[in-house]
Amino acid sequence: MEEEEESITRSLLLKQKLDSNHQWSSISDHGGVQLSESSSTTTSIVVLSTLVAVCGSFTFGSAVGYSSPSESGIEDELGLTLAEYSIFGSILTIGGMLGAIFSGKIADFIGRKGAMGVSEIFCILGWLAIVFSKDVWWLDLGRFLVGCGIGVLSYVVPVYISEITPKNVRGAFTSLSELMIGCGKALTFLIGSLVNWRTVALIAIIPCLVHLLGLFFIPESPRWLAKCGRLKEFEAMLQILRGENADISEEAADIIEYIENLRWISEDGVLHLFQGKYAYSVMVAVGLMAFQEFGGLNGFSFYTSSIFELAGFSSNIGIIAAAVVQILMTTLGVLLIDKCGRRPLLMISTAGTCLGCVLTGFSFFLQDLQIGKEVIPILVLIGVLVYLGSFELGMGGIPWIIMSEIFPITIKSSAGSIVTLVNWICSWVVSYAFDYLFEWSSAGTFFIFAVICGMGIIFINKLIPETKGRTLEEIQASFTHIQQ
Repeated sequence: MEEEEESITRSLLLKQKLDSNHQWSSISDHGGVQLSESSSTTTSIVVLSTLVAVCGSFTFGSAVGYSSPSESGIEDELGLTLAEYSIFGSILTIGGMLGAIFSGKIADFIGRKGAMGVSEIFCILGWLAIVFSKDVWWLDLGRFLVGCGIGVLSYVVPVYISEITPKNVRGAFTSLSELMIGCGKALTFLIGSLVNWRTVALIAIIPCLVHLLGLFFIPESPRWLAKCGRLKEFEAMLQILRGENADISEEAADIIEYIENLRWISEDGVLHLFQGKYAYSVMVAVGLMAFQEFGGLNGFSFYTSSIFELAGFSSNIGIIAAAVVQILMTTLGVLLIDKCGRRPLLMISTAGTCLGCVLTGFSFFLQDLQIGKEVIPILVLIGVLVYLGSFELGMGGIPWIIMSEIFPITIKSSAGSIVTLVNWICSWVVSYAFDYLFEWSSAGTFFIFAVICGMGIIFINKLIPETKGRTLEEIQASFTHIQQ
């Protein structure tokens, strides 16, 4: 009986689509005014919704950038040992892993907006625990709660933006997430060098509150509403996003038809990800996340000061230069992604990170040989800036964009959780192992990263397709071979 009702529903939806397409053709044939295609319309509400969503990315950046400038102040005031502070720094990643595990289910159960709201509540509670902490336990609890919050945000923010934006600007708008992460890190580091660590934690609550309050003024993801069967709300939200006078009939019919097709042939759940039709999507997303982290990101990001100091270069000047380069290159990536496409930027970005690793490794190789002492500091600066700048151009944000594009909405929660968890695990591995690798061989560490980046170039060249200028339904159908 249920299958019969579903069959009738699908037939009615398909008929509705055909009727709407016929009506559209009649208007055009009779010389009527042709409305702009809804899927290519960028409205002020889309811009507002994206700006509100990326406040979550700024929160992410603030959390990542907090530990470095606050280290000496926390150690002096609370009497933490180096080992205790290392736990404080790394527990953010543990919280991120836990948040990642539940991110997809939370976003599916209470919606994209609800997931962002819950995440920010965790972050606010975490920052307050840090502000009022009197011992290491409250400090670690606060850091852990912030980690749980940003673990969910790292998944839900790019997914929400990709689901509300038109295909012609989806890449650029989703890339704003990475730009705001960079801004959050840079601004937190700057503020942290000027004021007390408790004040920095208090200031970090501001973007959380802005995000939380902004959620009341933006629409829910129409695709999530359609998945939940809330078709009236789906149409209303899609109309708001595309504009009052936009014709949404074709886009709405495509989304509903695709979701109904998926209901017949797929179910959500981790085990379903290992079905043959999803293997390609999982391999692409997991592979990109692994190369993003194992290419040495956290080694360059978390230990920037140490790298510059060991090479004999001013860490303050180096860090400021790195922050400026990262923001500029992220901005350039935002401007280019929907013009040049994902694949070219990923190729250039990965090649650049490989070059940066080689230059940095070669400078420490010269230092080991005790030759070229006068060029080593400059060579390290160039290597670090080339790596970080190249990373932000593509590998920083595009893997998250592709992750948000390629999974059908019926498995997106499970797939997104797994992929985000893989990213956090890889991040923790590099963060934990970098000190030991660097002690073993400073030059060898960066040469290992260079080899991994080189493998990433081959991976991208062979397996990553272009998704620029295509609807989410078209992308997902091509990945899973599901007929749209």
